[in-house]
Parts: sequence; structure tokens; C-alpha cells
Amino acid sequence: MTRPNVLLITLDQYRGDALSCAGHPVVRTPNLDALAAGGVRFANHFAQAAPCAPGRAALYTGTYQMTNRVVGNGTPLDDRFDNVARLAQRAGYRPTLFGYTDQGIDPRLVTDPQDPRLSDYEGVLAGFDVGLDLPGHGEPWLAWLADRGHHLRDAEHALVTEPDRPAELSQSAFLTDHLLDWIARQDEPWFAHASYLRPHPPYAAAGRWATAYDPDDMPTPTPAGEHLHGIHRALLSHPRSAAPTDPAKMARRQAQYFGMCSEVDDQLGRIWASLQQSGQWDDTIIVVTADHGEQLGDQGLIQKAGFFESSYRIIGIVRDPRRRAAHGTVVDEFTENVDVLPTIAQLVGEEIPGQCDGHPLTPFLDGAAPPAWRVAAHWEWDWRDSVPGDDDPWERNADRCNLAVLRTAHHAYVQFGNGSWRCFDLAADPTWRTEVTDPGVVLPLAQSMLGWRSRHLDRNLTGFWLRDGGVGRRPFAPSPG
Repeated sequence: MTRPNVLLITLDQYRGDALSCAGHPVVRTPNLDALAAGGVRFANHFAQAAPCAPGRAALYTGTYQMTNRVVGNGTPLDDRFDNVARLAQRAGYRPTLFGYTDQGIDPRLVTDPQDPRLSDYEGVLAGFDVGLDLPGHGEPWLAWLADRGHHLRDAEHALVTEPDRPAELSQSAFLTDHLLDWIARQDEPWFAHASYLRPHPPYAAAGRWATAYDPDDMPTPTPAGEHLHGIHRALLSHPRSAAPTDPAKMARRQAQYFGMCSEVDDQLGRIWASLQQSGQWDDTIIVVTADHGEQLGDQGLIQKAGFFESSYRIIGIVRDPRRRAAHGTVVDEFTENVDVLPTIAQLVGEEIPGQCDGHPLTPFLDGAAPPAWRVAAHWEWDWRDSVPGDDDPWERNADRCNLAVLRTAHHAYVQFGNGSWRCFDLAADPTWRTEVTDPGVVLPLAQSMLGWRSRHLDRNLTGFWLRDGGVGRRPFAPSPG
């Protein structure tokens, strides 16, 4: 194989445990299982932020939220950042999008104050050609449905009623049709980003998948603990984030969510089959991840918010047909979505952008252990746009409405922007309900988070040296001691 094809797939709001190959007691995902068996599955893979725009900014740029500062749906992405599409262009591809990227334009690039992009965060990431643009309004899909006799009010109505139509008319099927048609027309190595909405709510699976799972078979979500932080209490009182208190209603939502997981898995199976039939399977690198997770009733919550790992632990699978030694392996080390951009860079032979906070996963793809690797996962959440202000004065200060999490194998430390904190003993209780207050445990975790933040300050120009014409990077000098 010379230059490989590259297929980056994002599944919106896909939990890391919603895989049958991950031992889930209910869900069935045969095509993702097959990809993991022929590639490498990252069992402790985490998103860096929520909701969609912040999570995707971290994925596309390889930077943490504290660097890219996309703090909500509607925050523009600073155009100075490199991204996965621009990287693909440098590697000689014409990267093409199918779906959406939810990245708002840098307003400094706009000269017309009436430009509609100034009122919409659902823009296309700079560098991508568009094969199919499917933002929230879903107009191309709605028009396609109307041509087939299904006239829907809007995208929300179309998604809620997906159980009433054949699965072949789902939004996921519509995207897959366009992707496969485009791939069939390519006569040189290609780079595609397939960005699926599902299993994002509304909790309504398409066609036969709406009845694929029995609510009576659903696992019991992890309940909320006794001593709740104020932001957790706020989420439990918010209609968009509070899980149904009726167990039967929550089980029905779970069944629909898993139906959506299986439906999008079925669409991925169509892609695998097409690549195999066309002889491109062993010429195509495939990366599958998500922008964030889904609470699905855990801690009394649904959707994605807060600090619990259900909102951030996500799917992570990479298959490089050139690296067969590690195919079928499972990596248990902590990996993050900021690692995706540097990984793709190395896989297509490009230099890793200096801005990247992540690290390439290529040693794992070769079946080797990196000489040093992170011992914790990290994520951030900024809720200035997500939770209404309340009687707590500090929550009216937008710059304090944030948190950061450091999750090790044994503990999770949560630092809030108002100075409060929580620490959980995950070794004793993996449900995030047993707190730790022992300074001997908490202080090293807080110090580790401080070190993490100091190591990932903006490095836009810090790595360069105004010497010899300003070309090259500053040489590394280890600190004394």
C-alpha cells in the first residue's frame, strides 16, 4: 500500500461500554466488534469536553479545552489552530465531510456583519470539502424523506418518528448512502470524515431497531450518591439532564439508546462490506471515536454534562491494515481524543502539529508499549451556557462555571472553578459515590492536576526560537535536578 485511504468516524454521544466486545451484557455491535478484532480497541478512551462543539474542538485540534477555549455550542474556534482537515490537505488529500463538525467560524475572519455564520455554530471545520452537510436542521435528509412520501415538520420531528419508518430511511442510512456513493467515485487515495448523529437523542431508534431490545432486560443505572455537589443537584433539577425517576420509563430510554447503537453499527457494517468488496479494506485506515458519552441514567442523569465518566468515557478503535502485529489487542492504558490528531499525523506521514496536547497512539498499533505514558485521563466541562444561574453568587461569574477532572486507576479528583473539589475512591467503589477527604490522598492528586495544567499551557510560539532565521524548534534543556 502506498498512501492509504483514511476514514475518520465519529458517533455522537457513544458510551465506551456500549460494545458487545467490551462485555456489555445487553448491547449487540457485531461490526464494531469485527473492527476491534481486526484492529486495536482502546478500552479506557476518553473525550476531553462536552457538549458537541467543545468535544469536537478537542478531537479536531488535539488540544484541551483550556487551550482551544471552545467552552460551549456557540463558541467560535480560533482560526489559528491547526486541525485534522488541514493536516490531511498537507498530506495530499482532499478531506471530505459527511455529516457535521459543529465548529463555529472565527468572527475575525468575517467582514459582513450580516453573514449568517455569525449566528450559527454548526459550521464546517476549516479545510474540509463537503460531501454531505447535515447540520441540526437536517434539510437534505428531510428533502430526501419527502421525495419518498414522508413529510416531516423539522429534523426533531423526523428523528422522534424514526421508529415509525423503515430503518433504511434513517438519517444514518442517508449519510451512509452518500458516503458509499462518494467512495465509489474516487480514483485516488481519499480521506473522509463520517460524522453520525446517532446514538444522540432523541431516544428513538430507527425502524426495526426500536424493538431490538426489551426494556425488561436493561441494566440498572448507577444511582446518585448521598452528598452531592451543587452542580450535580442543579443538573438533577434540570429537565434536559435529569433522568426519569420511573424505572420503567428509564428502561425504555435505555432500550432505544441501545437500538440506536446497533442501528449505526449496522450502517458501519455496510461500509466494511463495501470496502471489502471493492478491494479497499486493506488500503484503508479506520478510526472510530465519539465526541462525548451519555449518562443514560447513571448518577440520576441523562445526556452529557457534569463530571462523571459516563459523559466522557467513549469508544476508541483504530485499524491500520499495515500494522497487523497488534490486531485484535485491547489497550488498557488511558487514551484521549486529543491523541487522535497526532495519531493520524503519523499514520499519513505528517509532522505532529506543535499545538497538540495529545500523543500518537502508533506504538500501541505496533504492539509496543510507549517508553512513557500518561497515568490518568483528563476532561473539562464549562457550564456557563448549560445551567441557568441560581442563588449561588459564584455561579453568576461565567469564568468560574467550569471544572476539570483527573481520573487515575484508583481515584477521580474534580476541581471546580469556584475552588471547591471532590475526590472519589474508584478502587473501593467504581460508581463515583465513595468520597475521599484524606489530605494524603487528595493533595497529590490536586498537585498532579496542577502539573497537568502547567504542562499544557498554550504552546503556539513557545516551541520556536528566533535564531538562525527563526527556523526550527527551541532545543530542550532538562531542568536541574
